[in-house]
Amino acid sequence: MRTSLLIGLTLGAALALPAHADSMRCGGRVIRDGNARAEVRAFCGEPADVQTRTILRRPSYTVGGRIVYFGEGLVEIPVETWTYNFGPNKLMRRVRFVDGLVDDVETLGYGYNDPQRGTYNSGN
Repeated sequence: MRTSLLIGLTLGAALALPAHADSMRCGGRVIRDGNARAEVRAFCGEPADVQTRTILRRPSYTVGGRIVYFGEGLVEIPVETWTYNFGPNKLMRRVRFVDGLVDDVETLGYGYNDPQRGTYNSGN
């Protein structure tokens, strides 16, 4: 009885942990949360697709690793989503930048041959 309860609690705690975001490898470098847009472009090349939008957030700054909000208004924050196509034998990746820094890396399905470019990204 105790063993099954302990296993149940351990399994429950493991399932409650947040999932880690994906990362991707380009030219021997790992791209993950916090990397700058220029860094990603330097190591992975130009993306196959770029989507741009903005979001509204309260003004904030970071103190000792904690986010501190201030002010009553909202500020516009740029968000870009880059899609990398590494060809039909590799998985595509979608990289989301918030205010110029990687916020999320998502793994998509297999890539494709791009007839307009005649090739695909070879950064992976």
